[in-house]
Amino acid sequence: MRVDILTIFPEMFTGFLNTSIIKRAREQGRLEVNLVNIRAYARNKHRNVDDYPFGGGPGMVMQAEPLFLAVEDLLPAGETARTPVILMSPQGEVFNQEMAEELAREEHLVLICGHYEGVDERVRLALVTREISIGDYVLTGGELPAMVIIDAVTRLLPGVLGAPEGAREDSFAMGLLEYPQYTRPRSFRGLEVPEVLLSGNHEQIRRWRRQQALERTWRRRPDLLARVELSPEDRRFLEEINRREGEKTP
Repeated sequence: MRVDILTIFPEMFTGFLNTSIIKRAREQGRLEVNLVNIRAYARNKHRNVDDYPFGGGPGMVMQAEPLFLAVEDLLPAGETARTPVILMSPQGEVFNQEMAEELAREEHLVLICGHYEGVDERVRLALVTREISIGDYVLTGGELPAMVIIDAVTRLLPGVLGAPEGAREDSFAMGLLEYPQYTRPRSFRGLEVPEVLLSGNHEQIRRWRRQQALERTWRRRPDLLARVELSPEDRRFLEEINRREGEKTP
């Protein structure tokens, strides 16, 4: 996969791109990241890419022309229609695992990191194919959201993770929060590893993990259960939790 990142702060990505899974994916040739400094496309002496908003108001607005020129330079005419051009924006769809899986199937992504009070609306109207937000809060710019998207998508690229099942079993990948995990030592400060995980019985371990994931999701993110395909066994287990909790209520 190739990802072009349009930003006015390319230096923000240095550590991110040279660490952990992202670094390994790049070294393996599974991920290619191209940092594009938007200022290089500014047609003024000082390389400014922002200006005052028409109609007045606080702050500055990112100009349309440098963004259009940058994207047109990256995408030949025939590629514009099939390459997602994504604006990091608080007005966009909220990013989730399903969206990460969808983007991981693309060969090429262009991510635009906005700044200031926003971007000229003509960028949205005629250049961007999708807007994505990583949550309902305000950030200084689109660089951190771009990193979040790249990280989530890269994990799903074939061959990137050493254990392919790891991506499938992560929280949200199967629609549920992840089950509890343990490693050595077996006993630590009076806290013990559940016996079932030491049993060697793979079916019992599978059932325990599924039930733990169901219960953790039921307690912390019950909204997720409405979107998960539940087996009859899952439903019986959730009914049992509801019954037990009902008995505790005075």
